[in-house]
Amino acid sequence: MLVGIGIMLLTFVVMEGVAWVMHKYVLHGFLWFLHRSHHTPHDHAFELNDLFFAYYGTLAMLFFVFGSDPIDYRFWIGAGITLYGVAYFLIHDVFIHRRLRLFGGTSNVYLKALNMAHKVHHKTRGKHDAQSFGMLWVAPRYFKAAYGIVKKQQKRGAIYN
Repeated sequence: MLVGIGIMLLTFVVMEGVAWVMHKYVLHGFLWFLHRSHHTPHDHAFELNDLFFAYYGTLAMLFFVFGSDPIDYRFWIGAGITLYGVAYFLIHDVFIHRRLRLFGGTSNVYLKALNMAHKVHHKTRGKHDAQSFGMLWVAPRYFKAAYGIVKKQQKRGAIYN
């Protein structure tokens, strides 16, 4: 069981690298025609880009199916992919893009840096010249900027309290 949980957590970490490579070289590459919908302002709930969620869901399901009788490492890989998918949904779709209006502003430096990095990624409307392709990993420059913003907000709050 502990080995399985370790495989699941390792898969979760590896998925950040997989997501970065896929995003930079596949989504901003030959599958741009699907991913473009994510970089285009719109007022509908779904995008062609959402098909990638189905791809990873199917991949995880296959790992579950082929690794569940008896439960082996493939089951735990499927669990890691699923865990990453849940994190992706909560962080990317709910927190950053506000597809569900559950979270407001934050004073958390990491979440603020993550949001800033994603906004920089979306500044580029085209296939080329984008930055920040990961979902959970944030470059140090965004932490520094986010930390400065949070400190200013805290100082302003202290003045009004």
